[in-house]
Formats: sequence, C-alpha cells, structure tokens
Amino acid sequence: MRYLEHADPVITLTAGPVNAYAEVLRGLGRTVLYDYDPAFQLFYEGVVDKAQKAMRLSNKPVILHGEPVLGLEAAAASLITSDDVVLNLASGVYGKGFGYWAKRYSPHLLEIEVPYNEAIDPQAVEAMLKAHPEITVVSVCHHDTPSGTINPIDAIGALVSAHGGYLIVDAVSSFGGMKTHPEDCKADIYVTGPNKCLGAPPGLTMMGVSERAWAKMKANPLAPRASMLSIVDWEHAWSRDKPFPFTPSVSEVNGLDVALDLYLNEGPEAVWARHALTAKAMRAGVAAMGLSIWAASDKIASPTTTAVRTPEGVDEKALRQAARARYGVVFSSGRGETLGKLTRIGHMGPTAQPIYAIAALTALGGAMNAAGQKLAIGKGIDAALAVIDADA
Repeated sequence: MRYLEHADPVITLTAGPVNAYAEVLRGLGRTVLYDYDPAFQLFYEGVVDKAQKAMRLSNKPVILHGEPVLGLEAAAASLITSDDVVLNLASGVYGKGFGYWAKRYSPHLLEIEVPYNEAIDPQAVEAMLKAHPEITVVSVCHHDTPSGTINPIDAIGALVSAHGGYLIVDAVSSFGGMKTHPEDCKADIYVTGPNKCLGAPPGLTMMGVSERAWAKMKANPLAPRASMLSIVDWEHAWSRDKPFPFTPSVSEVNGLDVALDLYLNEGPEAVWARHALTAKAMRAGVAAMGLSIWAASDKIASPTTTAVRTPEGVDEKALRQAARARYGVVFSSGRGETLGKLTRIGHMGPTAQPIYAIAALTALGGAMNAAGQKLAIGKGIDAALAVIDADA
C-alpha cells in the first residue's frame, strides 16, 4: 500500500474549505480587470444580480471582500449598539462565538445555550422573548458546523419578527446546500459565502440586508465606516455608476460568477437534493458500521456535514491522520468543545455526490479498523448503496 504522509490528498471531504468546482477554478484564471474599468463595473453588477436571484432577495445583496468571518463580525459591529439587548442562541461552537462579538458592542447579552449535539427549541426562544421584551437583536447560527447540527431558523425568525426584533443569521455552511434564504427566515442580516456549498474558494462574503437593517446601521454613528468591517460603505457598490469603497477581490468575483451560474443552471432544488442524498447515505453507512452521529437525532443532522462521534479509546487526530495517509481522504476535526470528540465529513459543492459517501465510509471505516475497532465496512457500504439505489 502506498502511504500519502506528505503527498496531496486524493479527496478532500472536509467541512470547509471544500473542493472548488473545476469550472470555478478556471473562472479564477480570467483576466483581472481594473475595478474602474466600465467592463468590470458592469460585470460586478451582473454578479450581484445573480446573487440576488440565488438568495431570492427582493433587494440587492452585499458582497464583502473577505471570507464570511468578516461578514459576521461586521454584522455585529454595524447592527448592534450599546443600547441593544442581544439574545444569542448557542447550540455549538460558532453560535457561542458570535456572542463574544455581540458582547463587544453591547453589554446587554442574554443567551440560550443547549448541549452542542442539540438544536435550539423555538418554544424556548418564544419564552425568552416574552420574559424579556427589551430584547432587540437575536443572533443564531443555522448550521453549527463543528457539531453538524441545524437550527430551525424559519420558526425562530417568525418569532423574532413578531417580537419586532432584528435577526442576524449565520448561514455560511447551509446556504446553497439546503432550502434556506434570507427572507424565508425573516433575517435582517443573513451572512453566507461561496466557499462552502457553492464550491468556490474562501475569500468573499455574501450578505442579505433588510431595509430596516440598512436604516438601523446608517443611524448607528459607531457602525464602521471607511473600514474593512464596514457594511454601509458597500450599500450602493453593486451599481455600475457607483465607486467601490476599496479595491474588490477581482479574481474571487470571477470565481463567484461561475459558482452562481453552476448553482442556478443546475437548479437549487436539484443541488439541495444531492446534498441531502449524500448525507443520508453517509449516515446510513455510519449506523450500519456500528458508529453513531454526533447530533442527538437525524432530524437535526445537517445535509452538508456529517459529524461522527469518536468511539471510546480512539485518538481522533490519529484517526484522521490514518484516513489521509492510507486512503488519501481528508476529514475535519471538531472545534473548541467538540475537538477530539467527533470527525466531520463534509458534503458540500462538488463532493455533495453519493459516490463520495462511499469513499468517506471506506476511509473512515478503514482508519477505525486500524485503530482497533474492527468495523464491518462492507455492511456500511451496502447500507449507503441501498439508500442511493432507492433514490435512483
């Protein structure tokens, strides 16, 4: 057997960054145009129009020129004031993390936190809003990637809207891989990017901003301006007639243009379906091999990432190293509180295809066996194939 200790992996099945589509990589090689060239300004407006269509927005989205952590921090800095009372919903490492940004801009932070293998209960949100009518901003992570779990943001958004609050949604690793859009969940700021389910490299943020959020940010004298964290500076940058606040990431916009074309041309419903099928096949195989997923139930397990609980006595880091070295397959570790407790297998963009569930099960099962688990890999693959065949 050839071991790949230092060679490039054959298959990257991580929770991000993910493999980019070949067409997107070719798009990155397009000419880098001058940002004040009328050709680029027209092109940029067209890319924003495609993003608006993909995100199903009634107004123009914003593109920020940095990976989506920029958008999340910018949302906190721009929308939250010292007078706001913020309710942060924490069902995982990333949801918890947003609370630290919120606390930076307002001392009034409340939180609903659940075990990191569970999801936020809308009834708990409703009760908190009733108990604290002073709440003005609610923040939630849709897919908390370090846990592979999904929160019911449409139900949460309806409650926040009825309360009159502003909703900030982290949809970085869910948009494009399942049915979710800013206006479906009544988000005031909805942050995502092309580097997960759209199959492009990291480097940009896509953001839906409601009209009321624009008004609140522009009325906030402390909202960043003339800054990388500024959202308000980019309000009209989509227009071919308006200047950019600073030089946009031209190559990344070239790649995003192709990624949006692929998504819209395949059809969002078809894209969501193959993400869901790949995850379903993966989970069936995991169960058949005698392993378990991290999520408390299949109902809250993400169609874009499967988090597999690490069996007692297995060194999770060594497990991933074995999968890479023996099979050329790269998985993700947990993060923060989930580090060492689970292994994450991404189903995003070009690897959201059922064949990759088979590859993942083979590498995961083989690495587990090397760690002394002695799993029935064949049973896992048969279970996954049965799911795939049933969908054919």
